Amino acid sequence: MTDRYTEFLAGERHEDVALYLTEDVVDNVASLADRDDAVAHDDGVVLVVDGDRGRSVFQKTTGMAAMEFAQEAMGADGHVDRDLAGGDCPEAGDGEDHDVAFVFAFTEAQNEEVGGLYAEGAVVHAYAHCECGASYSERWLCE
Repeated sequence: MTDRYTEFLAGERHEDVALYLTEDVVDNVASLADRDDAVAHDDGVVLVVDGDRGRSVFQKTTGMAAMEFAQEAMGADGHVDRDLAGGDCPEAGDGEDHDVAFVFAFTEAQNEEVGGLYAEGAVVHAYAHCECGASYSERWLCE
């Protein structure tokens, strides 16, 4: 695990974004695992990169603008794994297994004035896209 990845999940890298990419969106995802800013998972790789660069990489790999995708994904609640490398699609029926194609995530600093979850600490905003075409999101406190 990279320090950057650990720091991101802990809410210490608000200027960065995290991208989970699988073979569904990147032809040779295994080659990305060799990067210093990458963490390999069973079916893909998580990259933690500077926000502007990350949004550009996201658009090049998925064909979608990052914030437009996030806006769309906010329309459906789902579960995103805390390591950002998977999730539970809200469109999956009983016994169905839907795999995540990609995840886009960023963190926001604690903000007591906003209240709610933000008053308790830094928050991860994660947006996932399933292989079935559904998009969904989840927020949680950084650990």
